[in-house]
Amino acid sequence: MLKSQVGYSINQDSFMAGVQTAQESTKNLPNSQLGFLFTSVKNDVKSVVKGIESVVKTKIIGCTSSNGIIVPDGYITSPDGFVGMLTLDDVNLTVGVACHEAGSNPRAIGRKVAIAAVEDAKSTRAPAYFYMVASPKEEEEYLMGIQDVIGRVPMFGGSAADDDVTGNWQIICNDKVFNDGVAVAFFYTDNEIMTSYDGCYRETRNIGLITEVKNDRTLVSIDGISALKKYANWTNSTPASLKGKNLLQTSITKPLGVKDPLGNLTVVRHPMFGDDKDTRTMTDDEIKLGNKVVEGTAVIQLEATVDELIDATGSTLKKLRKSLYKEPAAYILIHCGGRRLAINDRIEEVHKQLLKEAKGVPFIMPFTFGEYGYYEHSANICGGLMLSFTAFGEN
Repeated sequence: MLKSQVGYSINQDSFMAGVQTAQESTKNLPNSQLGFLFTSVKNDVKSVVKGIESVVKTKIIGCTSSNGIIVPDGYITSPDGFVGMLTLDDVNLTVGVACHEAGSNPRAIGRKVAIAAVEDAKSTRAPAYFYMVASPKEEEEYLMGIQDVIGRVPMFGGSAADDDVTGNWQIICNDKVFNDGVAVAFFYTDNEIMTSYDGCYRETRNIGLITEVKNDRTLVSIDGISALKKYANWTNSTPASLKGKNLLQTSITKPLGVKDPLGNLTVVRHPMFGDDKDTRTMTDDEIKLGNKVVEGTAVIQLEATVDELIDATGSTLKKLRKSLYKEPAAYILIHCGGRRLAINDRIEEVHKQLLKEAKGVPFIMPFTFGEYGYYEHSANICGGLMLSFTAFGEN
């Protein structure tokens, strides 16, 4: 039977924060197979890992989380950092963990990581489920490489994050800590694992055709019109007011979305920065996105109030719990860091919703800069401003 436990610490000493987190999260689970570890960028993450390793010898995977985490005890943050870990323990669970720093061919790196994770699990077959964490840059390519090896195995996860989008995030994989690359955990189990992946935004009637894209993640034009001008028109704003980082926060409640081929899932594309296209002949307004878009496909302007962003956490967890055949033993609740930014000082309302719907089951919620998952028969997809909530069944 799968068991789980959560530990956390805000000790100013990163090594001791790791020690305290490990002690608390493995108090009744000394033989845990895996720890999902999330820390602040203010911590010395390598020292945190050393502190954990001084207490327990378990596989570890995770990343830095933006500004805080949520656990059953509440929203955990401090000026000196924070550490939280959820551990899994089940004699019938086998986990393979592997990672690789970034390089010139991310798809090939994805293949290498998948092969290494299978070997780490001492297996010769594809896992039942997998978790991925990557830096916010080449997630789609890493995912394709992983699936080249294991096929379309269902997945969940999210990208590493920092507090201010300056690129200080870190990925954690056993004793390795690095800034740019990918890590995976492959799960071999007969237990039920289920993910609810959704943005929970409302679709508006503002729909256009993507007519030009640069470098996969820069939206140049919609319907032949400069992307930022089109977006400003849709949202009753002006391109000048959306320059630079101004767009990032404005678009949290008014992002863009693309539909999967089956129409079951609308995947959010977060407009991150509104920048000038500098040429000698003209200046066009472009939008730098958090994920890949493709020319010749439709893009939809979405919207949600802050109240709706908060309520989505409870309703998504409730929907996930009801989708399971048996009782859950653990929740990993990946929540977008941008959504947390909009929720801001109302974050305790999110905790109350989670506590109500978790019904005593251990959980941990990091805040990421990209979220991964699937819905029903959709493919595995990387998005932003999303919720990727995953439940691990008891047996």
